[in-house]
Amino acid sequence: MTATAPRFGPSPVRLLLAATVLIGTLIGALLAGANPASAHAALTGSNPKDGAVVATAPSNVTLTFSEQIAMGNDSIRVLEPSGKRADQAKIRDLGTGGKVMYGVDLLPGLPKGTYTVAWQAVSADSHPVSGAFTFSIGAPSETTAAVPEQEAGGGVVGVLYDIARYASYAGFVLLTGGAAFVLICWRRGASVRPLQRLVVQGWVTLTAATLALLLLRNPYTSSGKLADTFDLGGLRDVLQTKTGAALSSRLMLLGAAALFIAVLFGAYAKREDETEKKDLSFGLAIGGTVVAAGIAGTWALSEHASTGIQPGLAMPVDVLHLLAVATWLGGLAALLTALYRAPSIERAAVRNFSKVAFGSVMVLTATGIYQSWRQVGSWSALTGTAYGQLLLAKVALVVVMVAVAWISRRWTAQLSEAPMAEAEADEAEPEPATVPEGADSEEAEEAEGPDVSVVSETSKVSADPERAAQLARQKAAVATADKKRNRDADHERSGLRRSVLAEAGIAVILLAVTTVLTSTEPGRTEEEAAKGGSAQAAATPQEPTEIKMPFDTGGQNGKGTVRLTFDPSTSGANEMHVWIARPDGKPLDVPEVKVAFNLKAKRIGPLPITPDRITAGHWSTAAVQIPMPGDWQVQVTVRSSDIDQTTIDKNIKIG
Repeated sequence: MTATAPRFGPSPVRLLLAATVLIGTLIGALLAGANPASAHAALTGSNPKDGAVVATAPSNVTLTFSEQIAMGNDSIRVLEPSGKRADQAKIRDLGTGGKVMYGVDLLPGLPKGTYTVAWQAVSADSHPVSGAFTFSIGAPSETTAAVPEQEAGGGVVGVLYDIARYASYAGFVLLTGGAAFVLICWRRGASVRPLQRLVVQGWVTLTAATLALLLLRNPYTSSGKLADTFDLGGLRDVLQTKTGAALSSRLMLLGAAALFIAVLFGAYAKREDETEKKDLSFGLAIGGTVVAAGIAGTWALSEHASTGIQPGLAMPVDVLHLLAVATWLGGLAALLTALYRAPSIERAAVRNFSKVAFGSVMVLTATGIYQSWRQVGSWSALTGTAYGQLLLAKVALVVVMVAVAWISRRWTAQLSEAPMAEAEADEAEPEPATVPEGADSEEAEEAEGPDVSVVSETSKVSADPERAAQLARQKAAVATADKKRNRDADHERSGLRRSVLAEAGIAVILLAVTTVLTSTEPGRTEEEAAKGGSAQAAATPQEPTEIKMPFDTGGQNGKGTVRLTFDPSTSGANEMHVWIARPDGKPLDVPEVKVAFNLKAKRIGPLPITPDRITAGHWSTAAVQIPMPGDWQVQVTVRSSDIDQTTIDKNIKIG
């Protein structure tokens, strides 16, 4: 039989282009009307501020976050310049009115110098976040405080945790998609060994990965030490978190999944009566769907879908998305296994999977558009953030997969028109056996059929069990080679196998990209943070702030003008210059000049500054630390003699 490669007419191309335009239009409309959202908690403020210099030691240190987080008593650490612990190691929740704020009380009698604040928490979408900053009491100083260089979730533990995450998604896909393929597309596949192994391997992989995630969760979100994997106290703390509850629930659902597999490949596979088998398949379909949806829900309840905008809608949409992915990709793996490992597969099973895959793609498209709007939010975030770029790569992979699937569909159509299928070929009269390449002389004799010598030795063979077993193996080898030859001669099935193998290869990459997306900062949040930074930079004055104040100390040569410049006039480090001039504009050299800063609205100050004399009439310092932006009062004290001095003040806007 001559095989003709499938033709690619213009209709599918036009449909693909129309679908692309429709999807693009929908995404554009949704992105245009997007509202703000958040995911991955970020530090939005602290008191004292990063780099602040305070006159006296504060009673506590507070941190403000963009969303709800999970913290333990050791999540905020304040370290003295010597590296000693300066806090009381007890976290207090200070949030009110939807504001997420945590604080830790400081020890009394703290010395002056630079203090380090290191913090670590777990955001609402289960990802660990951490950071550190410094502030000074009195004046900045040297510090020996050691801050962990490794970010939360990194190191060997982070690598192992990521591997377990990839394995858990892969196991879920094989378990759910393989079982769905058997129940929906090919019921006879329940008794096919390779398919049974595929589904069981999916269950084993998902169960092992879930156990690994549960054990690694404690060091992943806290110490980062592999030795803490079997810390029972840490495991107990993990089980009390949202992620720990989701993982333990997944293990219980996997117990129900084991029972489902036992019935599917046991009682269901052995059932002969079609009516009873149909009733049992209905029950298995309902039970399997509930278990699969529950397992998918453990991801939705603990990751991106559970935080941000519309979590009540996002979580069921995420469950549908995961089920569609598993049904498509897992069913594809099952079809590939059947095409390569099963003795035969009915044409109807391939056509059924084609329909199931099409429905899965439709669900993926609808849920994917919603998720894109929710996590990206704008065209600029789609192209300018890591999350958006990964999403574009995922969309491109899906488009390529759909194109390859269309080729598989054309091969399926030709397969249905073939005059003989493998199942039909098995029922035909056997042809004389062909000796497989590499067979020995005894195999050749068996392939050529019985002869007189074989017949004459029948009694000897029956009396020699070892010889009988050898002949049986030879016959099995010849039969297997014959079936393989007949299967490989079926060009339509060979073409289908190649196209399905290409789909499976793309599916592996697609699944990897999808897993990376679940741990990547959503594009909407990343862009908002960047805009916030740009807005702050834009608000920073480009020219130094300058003020002029007349003064009169009351003594001889006590009149003049103070000119003060402040650069860059923002919170943090600034450079200050002070010029003192006589009424005629000539420099006036006075014995002493002092400056102090007060922020009356926050009851901060005075922060005293003693500038260094540069030359006659000019004083300067580069060590002015302003803890926060605001409307600051600048007080300048000028002493013109031992007994004559005056203090003048003026307000300036800083930050």
